[in-house]
Amino acid sequence: MIKNLSGDYETVEYENQRFVMLYDNDEVEEYPTHWHNAVEVIIPLHNGFTVTIGGTNYHLNEKEIIIIPPGELHSMPAQEGRRIIFQCENNIISDVPALEALIPVFSCPFHITPALSKELYVLARKNILDIYSEYYSKSSLADVRIYLSLVNILAAVREYQLTMAADAFSTEATGRDDTRKFGMVMKYINQNYMEEIPLEKIAYIAGYSKYHFSRLFKKYNNVSYIQYINSKRIKAAERLLIDPNLSVTEVAMRAGFASLTTFNRAFKKAKNCTPTEFKTLYKISDHT
Repeated sequence: MIKNLSGDYETVEYENQRFVMLYDNDEVEEYPTHWHNAVEVIIPLHNGFTVTIGGTNYHLNEKEIIIIPPGELHSMPAQEGRRIIFQCENNIISDVPALEALIPVFSCPFHITPALSKELYVLARKNILDIYSEYYSKSSLADVRIYLSLVNILAAVREYQLTMAADAFSTEATGRDDTRKFGMVMKYINQNYMEEIPLEKIAYIAGYSKYHFSRLFKKYNNVSYIQYINSKRIKAAERLLIDPNLSVTEVAMRAGFASLTTFNRAFKKAKNCTPTEFKTLYKISDHT
């Protein structure tokens, strides 16, 4: 059951000042379309489970895992069975510079199955079950171990994505070190996303035509360049909107949007609410 829902926005309640929430869920109930700022991981333990994310249906067989990025609209029909639903604050990853390389994992939902990669599947399943054990333990280090297990899963997912991208690049036979180049490009984007970086400019920096760059970028990150940079800017805007002293217009400029109209449109599409509504939602959740 979603306890705190305002429109489509869910305020996740963390018990006892923890940064994580875990449900051992066997209730047959519908979860309406909603979004939240938490990272969500689901693994069915008994019977399969279907999740609709961004209009796409994902069916999970028993013990398969799905990672739902923060801010993604998702819903779940009433289904019999038992599943673990794990949520945690996304800023424990996004606000840590050393974990910047993991952010692309949240570009889109990620469904982990044995067919995708047996090694990744075994590692992810073990770590989510370790999180389950630690959550109900009374150890003073439980949350530390949960954090390490979560980072371990995300790092393994990102390593898999990079390996797949490197394999794709090798088939291009360009004679260039594309993986190294894209590492440099991603670092540049992550440091300068609040500035205007048109596709032509970043492609020139990388040494490609914009068409070739677009194709390789999508292989590397599973989303287009525009989707990626807008996602970075929206996440930055979320943090800025929390500040009551900043206007929506100032937030838009600081986050890298060329105009307030562009910002409002992109934010509404990503979060299903306007920046002004988001500020209001935060004030409500901050005082409940």
